[in-house]
Amino acid sequence: MFIQIIIMLVGFALLVKGADLLVDGASNIAKKFHIPEIVIGLTIVSVGTSMPELMVSLTSALEGHSDMSIGNVVGSNIANLLLILGICAIIKNLNFKKETKYFESPFALIVTILLFIFGNNCIIDGSGVIGRGAGFVLIGLCILFIIYNIIMAKKGEDFDGISKDLVIVNIEMSTARYTIKSIIFIILGIVCLKFGGDFVVDSASEIARILGMSEKLISLTIIAVATSLPELATSVIATKKGEVDLAIGNIIGSCIFNILLIIGLSAIITPISYSLNYNKDIICLIVATIFLALFPFIGKKDEMTRANGIIYLIGYIAYSISLIITNL
Repeated sequence: MFIQIIIMLVGFALLVKGADLLVDGASNIAKKFHIPEIVIGLTIVSVGTSMPELMVSLTSALEGHSDMSIGNVVGSNIANLLLILGICAIIKNLNFKKETKYFESPFALIVTILLFIFGNNCIIDGSGVIGRGAGFVLIGLCILFIIYNIIMAKKGEDFDGISKDLVIVNIEMSTARYTIKSIIFIILGIVCLKFGGDFVVDSASEIARILGMSEKLISLTIIAVATSLPELATSVIATKKGEVDLAIGNIIGSCIFNILLIIGLSAIITPISYSLNYNKDIICLIVATIFLALFPFIGKKDEMTRANGIIYLIGYIAYSISLIITNL
């Protein structure tokens, strides 16, 4: 089993590095085509930090490990909210922007409830799988969410000022050598993500078999936290630097992309088996998201306070303990 743990750790490292390379390469090429940095951040970077979850879920679905496919997304979102956002709020009070307060947090709640509905609907109709139809609905909503981000970016930023900065950047990026380097980064990132996903899924399933643990438990805990490392690093560093908008946006955006993009794409490629055992985990996620939507309206206005962060962190510890107890 020691070898399997080493392989899993190597897989996690490849996932994080692969996402980093892919984001860097894609961002550099996007800048070369004069795409504003704010748009790059809201699309490429947001999706990039969800790449570890995407590769693990896709690999799990393709190899028939549906428990890992669903569990990774649900567990990652729970870790994003209760653990990572909780830690960030404890470090510094987090201010909510108007669009986050009135649209993004409620939208995260809606897509979470939608996942719950799709999962239970497939049990009711007897298919037992989240099929391609549901997958296309989720991908459609994902496209609309990206369009919303771009519109909000254009509405909220002075593009003329950004373009001037990009002209300077493009002088430095004008050589073919730099473009080739960016393409190599993208290719290496994809390769790292592919092998990282394979290593994590294969080693995790083997560890589960050896220890007699369910794939669901491993996916909801170890894999979920590990694939959330990009969000953890980005959000904690942003909070320490006082960039709380980035911290909140990164977490909420990642939760939305995890459900819409990852579950949607996985279901389109191969229908995902759903078990009623996941209902309590998704309900826990729904409750956490409801609290996120309520925080700006209760207590200190438009803020997630340290007290709220402590509540989230205690909630994650309690959730993790309950998982272990129920799976003993």
